[in-house]
Amino acid sequence: MSSLRSARLVLRPWRDSDTDPFAAMSADPEVMEHYPSVLSRAQTEMMIERIRAHFVREGFGFWALEAPGVADFIGFTGIARPGFMPVVEVGWRLARQYWGAGYATEAARAAVEWGFRSLGLSEIVAFVVPSNVRSQRVMERIGMRRDPSSDFEHPMIPPGHRLRPHWLYRLPSAATPNLSS
Repeated sequence: MSSLRSARLVLRPWRDSDTDPFAAMSADPEVMEHYPSVLSRAQTEMMIERIRAHFVREGFGFWALEAPGVADFIGFTGIARPGFMPVVEVGWRLARQYWGAGYATEAARAAVEWGFRSLGLSEIVAFVVPSNVRSQRVMERIGMRRDPSSDFEHPMIPPGHRLRPHWLYRLPSAATPNLSS
């Protein structure tokens, strides 16, 4: 598994030293506001193992995100197959202290550009709960557009849960001629 670089960031393989900051981030109620619950340390460790297994199986996934000179681990970003629909999604999650610096947008751009260039993908999607305006802004900044006809009920969230409705955003490869600018 190789690393990607952007102007300020490194999207890299996971290290054992990422577990503590990832567990702290995953236990932060504000970071996890748009997820069903915060994660325990054991759940965080299982998530890292699932991410590593996805890389082995698919050759891509969610990279650990490093901001050289700032922090060795600020979150994760990448592209992956969600498992419940036949698409490749871009996703990110950053520790709260790194919000607002443009890191999510920069990393997401690098990940989708890599997916189009290296994997020859024709489209990358993202999905979000309607209340997650911060992530919607990132999606729009990287050129994604919401497709209301593809909004869905997330199958891994129980019926009736406030986070079950999801909006789907799309980014076709033809729409990304100047993605890195």
